[in-house]
Formats: sequence, structure tokens, C-alpha cells
Amino acid sequence: MTKAEIQQIKLRFGIIGNHEGLSRAIDIAIQVAPTDLSVLITGESGVGKESFPQIIHQYSRRKHGQYIAVNCGAIPEGTIDSELFGHEKGAFTGAISERKGYFGEANGGTIFLDEVGELPLPTQARLLRVLESGEFIKVGSSKVEKTDVRIVAATNVNLTQAIAEGRFREDLYYRLNTIPIHMPPQSERVEDAEQVFRKFASDFAEKYRMPAIQLTDDAKQALLEYSWPGNVRQLKNITEQISIIETNRDITAAILRSYLPEHANPRRLPTLWGSKEHDKSFESEREILYQVLFDMRKDVTELKKLVHDIMSERVSTGHPVNPTPIYADEADLVSPVISDVPTLLHTPASSTPLHKKEHPEIQDTEEYVEETLSIDVAEKELIRKALEKHHGKRKLAAKDLNISERTLYRKIKEYGLD
Repeated sequence: MTKAEIQQIKLRFGIIGNHEGLSRAIDIAIQVAPTDLSVLITGESGVGKESFPQIIHQYSRRKHGQYIAVNCGAIPEGTIDSELFGHEKGAFTGAISERKGYFGEANGGTIFLDEVGELPLPTQARLLRVLESGEFIKVGSSKVEKTDVRIVAATNVNLTQAIAEGRFREDLYYRLNTIPIHMPPQSERVEDAEQVFRKFASDFAEKYRMPAIQLTDDAKQALLEYSWPGNVRQLKNITEQISIIETNRDITAAILRSYLPEHANPRRLPTLWGSKEHDKSFESEREILYQVLFDMRKDVTELKKLVHDIMSERVSTGHPVNPTPIYADEADLVSPVISDVPTLLHTPASSTPLHKKEHPEIQDTEEYVEETLSIDVAEKELIRKALEKHHGKRKLAAKDLNISERTLYRKIKEYGLD
């Protein structure tokens, strides 16, 4: 395609930037659109992957058919098969009527499966059958149905790694990845940042009926130097914040930096970094877990003091130790990692009075916990606290944890928190 044709497509679908990788992705989308080949769009969260399924649909022979976009990560595991393939009346509790499902509704059109890497394995097997033969079976039915659907999928998950970990089917990956399209992150599209900012500033000026904000020269340099980990979505959000809050429409570097997270919060928690393809949602979870470990250390210290005080009081007064274990608020959390606490709780009354110097096992409890704290225990406690905070509302808890609702459902089942 010529540059003029690509530019016309960008204008039509609201795509901003002249990066070579972006133009290449549009070119591939236009070339593959007239075919019925499945397409897999990859890239970090917030890069704008959702525009490409619409490009493919509008330039295909299916453009007059249905276009359905499905966020696979937002549908609970127990209902996702029903959502995608439909169900018969009475197939399960609450199925008061027959449902057609997205694949039935999109017959003759295009279906966009966003966050396809979040699909559970049984659903992946059903999807593979649709890709291979166009056949599917409704939940609660034995009748095979046919559908003629073009599938475009997108993910920010490293599917190769997911395959190695047994979380994604290899055969499904190759079926979806017939035509790969990769969206470059904003950090690789440095030259596009200023153009994207101007477009968003103009849009928000029109939306809120106010003069558009403008960057000074030093602010433009700061804009180009920032890595934009949230990609275009983050750039858009910050542009909107500045447009609304700042009364001065000339934005300096100091003003811009005050809205950037790494400047607003210079003391960041340690995080584990891998390759560029490392799963960003996993990194975010690990960063949160570090904070939980620090909080748990305080809880363990308080429990240690509680156990020591109770034992000292009972031994000094001559009362026998209650054989029933003593529980603190967090005892159920830390019991897996303090193996000597049960022993201390069952110490006979005739034992020597407890003192730190005579009983180094109590003195060393905190150090022992630091060495043996489990990431799984921390993650379980993090999820439990988030659910309590939001009174069991899983959607809000998932948002607070910065993970998908699908991942939260899986973790709740894994840790027995339901």
C-alpha cells in the first residue's frame, strides 16, 4: 500500500503516528482482510490493538455481517462456554431460556476475542474445533451446529511461555497465529509521542470546550524521554488530566513530570524484570506481593509477641498451658511459615520460664519467617484482603489487584477462597 492509503486508514480509524512498525501492521491488516484467515494481534496492554480487528472486518467481504468484540478475561469461567457457544434451556441453574451465543450471533461476520490468553483450557478445546471445522455444541445440548465466523484474536500475554507452562494449547496457538500482527509499544514509537499528545489535547479541548493545552520545548523533550509503560492509553489519560486540571494552557516540563507516576512516586518497590516479552501483568502482581511481604513481617512480629506474652504469663502464674492452640487475627495466615509456634503453644507447665536469652527459638522467629515466607502464601493473603475490602465483589477486587477477573477467579479456586 502507498503511504497516502495508509494515512487515509489511520484517519478513518483514529490511529495516530508514523512509526514504521505501526504502518507495517496496518499494511498486513489490509492485505489479510479479504481472506478468511485467522489473525493474532500481539502487543503490550494499551497500545491500541482493538483498532485492527475493525480494520480487518471493514475491509473484508464480511463487512455487512455482524462484528462482535468479546473480552475473554472479563467473563467468569463458569459462564464463558455459555457466552461463546450458547446453551439450552435448563442446561444449568439459571438457564431459564435458550441462548444463542456469540459464535451463533456472529455467523457470517467477524468475532474479536480480546485477551484470548485468559481462556480456560476446556474452552480452548471448543474454540479449536470451531477454527478447524466451524462446528460447536451448545452447553447442555448434543446437537452439532455450524457457524461461518472469521476469528481475530488479541493478547498481551506471552503465549509461547504460556504454552510451556501448560496454560495455553499449542495447537490452538498455531491455528490463531496464521497471520501474526505485532503492535509496537509506545517506548519504541518515541517520535510519535508529540503527535499523539497534540491529537488528544485537541480532542479534549473540543470535548470540554476549553483552549487546547500546548507543550513548551522542555516539556516536549520530557515527553520524548519518558518510557510510557502504559502506552497510548496512559498518554491519553495524562493528557486528559492536564487538560482539565491545569489553568495555564502552556505546559512546562515541570508540570508534565508532576503527572508522571515515576516522578510522583519516586520510591518504587523492587520488581523482577525479564525480557521485553515478559508478562506485564505478572510483573505487576509480583510488585504488589513485595508490599504484602513487608506487611506480613509486621503481622508475624505482633503474633510472636502475643505468643511470648501469653506463655510467660501462664508459666509465671503456675497455670497449665491450654492444649488448645491460640489464634491471633493472622494466625491462619502465618501458621504455614512458623513451624515452631504449635510446639511453643503445647509446652508443659513445668518447663523453664520463657525468656529471650533462654529460648532463642522465640527470638529467632522473625528471622526465620523472613527466610521462609512463601509467595503463594502472600498472594493468597493479598487476594483474601482485597475480597474483604470490597465485600466479596470480585470485579472490584480484580481491579484493585490490577489483574483480570479471569485470573482472580482462577486464583480463588486454586487457594480455596470461594
